[in-house]
Amino acid sequence: MDASRGQNGIQLLLTAEQEAQEIAKEEAEKEVAEFRAQMEADLQRYIITNKYTSGDLGAIVKRLEKETEAKIQHLKTEADRISHDVVDMLLKVLDLGHSRYLSASKVVG
Repeated sequence: MDASRGQNGIQLLLTAEQEAQEIAKEEAEKEVAEFRAQMEADLQRYIITNKYTSGDLGAIVKRLEKETEAKIQHLKTEADRISHDVVDMLLKVLDLGHSRYLSASKVVG
């Protein structure tokens, strides 16, 4: 009986980790999309306001691409860091639930 509970706990942890990674990935993708949209809007305003030539625009686009890639890397790193924090929180919750289960089973048994 204890072995099956252990297997269930392991499966719960694996599922929780996968869910945490998916949540972190979705959040990172959302932030990247928002950042990209903001940068594109800023570029359009900048172009209209300053009436730049195509050569100037090429340099601006390259700079924005570099900034976007740096932001994407940062978000991926944060997603990795956050997913571990989420797993840690889930482990604590599962451990607390397991402790309560053991306490309740001792009272009943």
